[in-house]
Amino acid sequence: MTEAIPESWRATLQPVLTTPEARRLGGWLRAEEDAGRTVYPPRGKRLAALDLTPLDRVRVVILGQDPYHGPNQAMGLCFAVPQGVRLPPSLLNIYKELESDLGLLRPDHGDLSAWARQGVLLLNNALTVEAGRAGSHAGKGWEAITDACVAAVAARAEPSVFILWGSHAQGKAARIPELARAERHLVLRSPHPSPLSAHRGFFGSRPFSKANAFLEAQGRGTIDWRV
Repeated sequence: MTEAIPESWRATLQPVLTTPEARRLGGWLRAEEDAGRTVYPPRGKRLAALDLTPLDRVRVVILGQDPYHGPNQAMGLCFAVPQGVRLPPSLLNIYKELESDLGLLRPDHGDLSAWARQGVLLLNNALTVEAGRAGSHAGKGWEAITDACVAAVAARAEPSVFILWGSHAQGKAARIPELARAERHLVLRSPHPSPLSAHRGFFGSRPFSKANAFLEAQGRGTIDWRV
């Protein structure tokens, strides 16, 4: 990998990065770019979730599938887009639920960095994607790295909240033994906020107020969900 691992995550990820799977991922990504394929997000932003949210500050984990595959969309935080970029449908639905749950006005931009800086780990399963090809980097090695990140949070003594939207996120969590055994955490499951599934139970699930109620009860403060 060409990305520098943030210091707080190095002990967690160093054993994974020395595996053949991780080394293949780095070589494969370089070959893709050398072949002229556009990869999102650009280098320097692929570990943004880890950069903005140190391991010892994680209070909430939100799991996504892979980065947006359109120009200028992916910024290294799941569901987020940079300011000035049109809001994707799933993020619009997240904002609708945020308004319904907490009474907050819907933001006019999609940059969720404010959440990340408060300890909300916005982690995709695969951290890169080829332009125009959703899911194209699944199964290439990122999963071992992001599984290790989730397992590290689950193994910590401090109670955290895991928000699992959709079957993909729930499947990822199910394969991480540290999370399955960690009864001290709160795990919130609901359908994905995509327009295809949001009306099946995502709307009305109130993940933001539930997360804050749990964190406050555990003495970990609350998240200011305004962006």
